[in-house]
Amino acid sequence: MGKVVGLYICTGAGEQLVAWSGVRALMGGGIVGDRYATNQGFFSRLGQDKIRHVTLIAYEAIEQANAELAARGMPAFEPRETRRNIVTAGVDVNALLGREFSIGSVRMRGTEMTNPCNRTSVLADKPGFREAFAGRGGVRAEVLSDGVIAIGDAINS
Repeated sequence: MGKVVGLYICTGAGEQLVAWSGVRALMGGGIVGDRYATNQGFFSRLGQDKIRHVTLIAYEAIEQANAELAARGMPAFEPRETRRNIVTAGVDVNALLGREFSIGSVRMRGTEMTNPCNRTSVLADKPGFREAFAGRGGVRAEVLSDGVIAIGDAINS
């Protein structure tokens, strides 16, 4: 069974993500205070009909990508620099696509892969994000119920 090992919120497009020990999720909206819950995220402006309530990434994927970067003499990305809201451990986040799952008491549904882009490298001022995180950039999820998500919460599918 997987668990939450990191929680991050960013209030506006391009701003730095801030770590939290617990966050409040709102059905149909996302995480209270996060840029995508308030339509202030960079991709909110594109007018795409996509659900961008929250993003998840596996800590194991971050470690694998960082090992590739280190082998190429490039700097590692900290979990907050991946610009994902929820960092997990012990769960294959890609397997959550198209499925309902819970984090603590909050129900979610995996909606799509988050394809890494160069924007993350630009904002972190570090090269290589798109290449190193290809196939392991995490997933987006729709929030299906209100509740609190905290560090250590179990992830069940």
